[in-house]
Amino acid sequence: MKDVDRAYLAGIIDGEGSIMLIRSHVNKFPSPCVSIASASLELFDWTKMVTGIGSIKSKKNYHPERHLASYTYTARYRDVLTILQMISPYLVIEKKKKRAQFILENYEKVTKRNGRYSYNELMAKHAFYNNFKKIG
Repeated sequence: MKDVDRAYLAGIIDGEGSIMLIRSHVNKFPSPCVSIASASLELFDWTKMVTGIGSIKSKKNYHPERHLASYTYTARYRDVLTILQMISPYLVIEKKKKRAQFILENYEKVTKRNGRYSYNELMAKHAFYNNFKKIG
Protein backbone atom coordinates (compact mmCIF):
# COMPACT_ATOMS: atom_id res chain seq x y z
CA MET A 1 0.00 0.00 0.00
CA LYS A 2 1.29 3.45 -0.89
CA ASP A 3 2.02 5.97 1.87
CA VAL A 4 -0.64 8.30 0.47
CA ASP A 5 -3.22 5.47 0.77
CA ARG A 6 -2.13 4.75 4.36
CA ALA A 7 -2.45 8.43 5.27
CA TYR A 8 -5.85 8.69 3.59
CA LEU A 9 -7.15 5.60 5.40
CA ALA A 10 -5.83 6.97 8.70
CA GLY A 11 -7.74 10.19 8.03
CA ILE A 12 -10.93 8.27 7.38
CA ILE A 13 -10.51 6.32 10.62
CA ASP A 14 -9.62 9.50 12.52
CA GLY A 15 -12.78 11.19 11.25
CA GLU A 16 -15.41 8.49 10.85
CA GLY A 17 -13.93 5.35 12.37
CA SER A 18 -13.53 3.55 15.65
CA ILE A 19 -10.65 1.55 17.09
CA MET A 20 -12.06 -0.66 19.80
CA LEU A 21 -12.21 -4.01 21.52
CA ILE A 22 -15.49 -5.89 21.06
CA ARG A 23 -16.95 -9.12 22.35
CA SER A 24 -18.32 -11.71 19.99
CA HIS A 25 -20.14 -14.98 20.34
CA VAL A 26 -16.97 -16.74 19.13
CA ASN A 27 -14.47 -15.40 21.69
CA LYS A 28 -14.97 -15.01 25.41
CA PHE A 29 -12.49 -12.12 25.41
CA PRO A 30 -13.00 -8.86 23.52
CA SER A 31 -10.90 -8.63 20.37
CA PRO A 32 -9.63 -5.70 18.30
CA CYS A 33 -11.96 -4.14 15.77
CA VAL A 34 -11.70 -1.22 13.36
CA SER A 35 -15.04 0.03 12.13
CA ILE A 36 -16.00 2.90 9.80
CA ALA A 37 -19.51 4.07 8.96
CA SER A 38 -20.39 6.02 5.83
CA ALA A 39 -22.95 6.50 3.10
CA SER A 40 -20.21 5.93 0.50
CA LEU A 41 -19.99 2.36 -0.73
CA GLU A 42 -17.25 3.49 -3.12
CA LEU A 43 -15.10 4.50 -0.13
CA PHE A 44 -15.40 1.03 1.37
CA ASP A 45 -14.79 -0.73 -1.92
CA TRP A 46 -11.55 1.29 -2.14
CA THR A 47 -10.68 0.47 1.50
CA LYS A 48 -11.17 -3.23 0.94
CA MET A 49 -9.21 -3.09 -2.31
CA VAL A 50 -6.13 -1.35 -0.84
CA THR A 51 -6.07 -3.31 2.44
CA GLY A 52 -7.18 -6.68 1.09
CA ILE A 53 -9.10 -7.30 4.32
CA GLY A 54 -12.34 -6.48 6.10
CA SER A 55 -16.02 -6.76 5.31
CA ILE A 56 -18.66 -4.32 4.12
CA LYS A 57 -22.23 -4.49 5.34
CA SER A 58 -25.22 -2.34 4.55
CA LYS A 59 -27.19 -0.94 7.45
CA LYS A 60 -30.94 -1.28 7.71
CA ASN A 61 -32.58 1.91 6.43
CA TYR A 62 -36.00 2.35 8.03
CA HIS A 63 -36.72 5.61 6.19
CA PRO A 64 -35.25 5.41 2.65
CA GLU A 65 -37.27 8.44 1.61
CA ARG A 66 -35.39 10.56 4.19
CA HIS A 67 -32.00 8.87 4.54
CA LEU A 68 -29.27 7.69 2.19
CA ALA A 69 -28.19 4.09 2.21
CA SER A 70 -25.50 3.55 4.84
CA TYR A 71 -22.65 1.06 5.12
CA THR A 72 -20.13 -0.19 7.65
CA TYR A 73 -16.61 -1.42 6.94
CA THR A 74 -15.27 -3.71 9.66
CA ALA A 75 -11.96 -5.45 10.24
CA ARG A 76 -11.56 -7.76 13.21
CA TYR A 77 -9.08 -9.93 15.07
CA ARG A 78 -5.58 -10.11 13.62
CA ASP A 79 -6.63 -8.17 10.51
CA VAL A 80 -6.88 -5.13 12.78
CA LEU A 81 -3.19 -5.47 13.65
CA THR A 82 -2.38 -5.37 9.95
CA ILE A 83 -4.43 -2.21 9.41
CA LEU A 84 -3.09 -0.50 12.54
CA GLN A 85 0.50 -1.23 11.49
CA MET A 86 -0.24 0.42 8.13
CA ILE A 87 -1.94 3.55 9.44
CA SER A 88 -0.73 4.25 12.99
CA PRO A 89 2.07 6.65 11.95
CA TYR A 90 -0.56 8.79 10.19
CA LEU A 91 -3.25 8.94 12.88
CA VAL A 92 -3.77 12.46 14.22
CA ILE A 93 -6.52 12.09 16.84
CA GLU A 94 -4.68 11.40 20.10
CA LYS A 95 -7.20 8.94 21.54
CA LYS A 96 -7.18 6.83 18.38
CA LYS A 97 -3.40 7.00 18.13
CA LYS A 98 -3.09 5.79 21.75
CA ARG A 99 -5.60 2.99 21.21
CA ALA A 100 -3.79 1.83 18.05
CA GLN A 101 -0.39 1.85 19.75
CA PHE A 102 -1.73 0.07 22.83
CA ILE A 103 -3.26 -2.72 20.73
CA LEU A 104 -0.15 -3.06 18.57
CA GLU A 105 2.20 -3.18 21.56
CA ASN A 106 0.16 -5.44 23.83
CA TYR A 107 -2.55 -7.53 22.17
CA GLU A 108 -0.36 -10.36 20.88
CA LYS A 109 1.54 -10.53 24.20
CA VAL A 110 -1.64 -11.40 26.11
CA THR A 111 -3.44 -13.47 23.46
CA LYS A 112 -2.77 -17.16 23.03
CA ARG A 113 -3.70 -18.85 19.81
CA ASN A 114 -5.06 -21.95 21.55
CA GLY A 115 -7.20 -19.95 24.00
CA ARG A 116 -5.84 -21.75 27.06
CA TYR A 117 -4.60 -19.40 29.76
CA SER A 118 -2.83 -19.99 33.04
CA TYR A 119 -3.96 -17.92 36.00
CA ASN A 120 -1.16 -15.37 35.47
CA GLU A 121 -1.87 -15.15 31.74
CA LEU A 122 -5.54 -14.63 32.48
CA MET A 123 -4.72 -11.82 34.91
CA ALA A 124 -2.49 -10.19 32.26
CA LYS A 125 -5.35 -10.46 29.76
CA HIS A 126 -7.77 -8.76 32.16
CA ALA A 127 -5.19 -6.05 32.91
CA PHE A 128 -4.87 -5.43 29.16
CA TYR A 129 -8.62 -4.81 28.84
CA ASN A 130 -8.77 -2.62 31.95
CA ASN A 131 -5.84 -0.53 30.71
CA PHE A 132 -7.41 -0.20 27.28
CA LYS A 133 -10.62 1.14 28.88
CA LYS A 134 -8.58 3.80 30.68
CA ILE A 135 -7.43 5.22 27.34
CA GLY A 136 -11.02 6.37 26.82
